[in-house]
Amino acid sequence: MAQPLHPTHPVSDNSPTAGRTPFVLLLAGAGVGGLVVLGVLALWFHYGSQVFFEMIGTGFAACF
Repeated sequence: MAQPLHPTHPVSDNSPTAGRTPFVLLLAGAGVGGLVVLGVLALWFHYGSQVFFEMIGTGFAACF
């Protein structure tokens, strides 16, 4: 006789790290985004707005 593909009772994860992965990924993404913003601001203050926009425009032109 064929067995069902899924169990009748769902398996629960009772480990201490259950449900923590999305929160850790969110924090990691926020950290990376914060570093990118800090890098952009550092370039802006170091080179000024005109040179900054020229560098960004040249980068986009090279990619596309």
